[in-house]
Amino acid sequence: MTHVTKTADATTETVETDAGTARITWHEAKKARLVLAVGHGAGGGIEARDLTALAEVLPAHGVTVARVEQPWRVAGKKLAPAPKTLDTGWRGIWPALARPGLPVISGGRSAGARVACRTATELGAHAVLALSFPLHPPGKPEKSRADELLGSGVPTLVVQGGNDPFGKPAEFPEGTYALVEVPYGDHGFVVPKRADLSQDEAVAVITDAVVEWTGSLG
Repeated sequence: MTHVTKTADATTETVETDAGTARITWHEAKKARLVLAVGHGAGGGIEARDLTALAEVLPAHGVTVARVEQPWRVAGKKLAPAPKTLDTGWRGIWPALARPGLPVISGGRSAGARVACRTATELGAHAVLALSFPLHPPGKPEKSRADELLGSGVPTLVVQGGNDPFGKPAEFPEGTYALVEVPYGDHGFVVPKRADLSQDEAVAVITDAVVEWTGSLG
């Protein structure tokens, strides 16, 4: 059962998955050539500054953006479930993402980036966008999740804050992925007031990088 609601700039669709009801907010490009699906992290929703900015900017560049809310968020729960359940939810929304018949970039921030990496090959993702990839828990670099990132199996772009406690850019291992640093940014890409770039400029680093990267994917 699918429920669709339209507003002037977005269409919201609910999708039933084996993990519960998920929700997709579509921001459609007029002449779309790609779909970018982005999931949220474990501590926030699709209103995150990076996901919002991508939804505002990318449709003008031929990329339809689908912001995906996992079932636990739709249900109003405070805590994210186990990674396996997150993957189940992502698998469940994939047919809706693929329905336009365009290549789908699987993406997300933090926990959502991990989901995208883990399921990319299985779901046939065109590429992966990993925003604020949580390389390790803060203060525990020995608990690396690099294998998830390196195992995506498709072209991958990581966008990482320069001061992200979950993994600074210099900590990332060598691999075939591309990495763009947002100077001074923390895990939410917040930059301190003393930084020599503004918050808007920091967000523009993200959107500019993703526009360029999606343009190169063909």
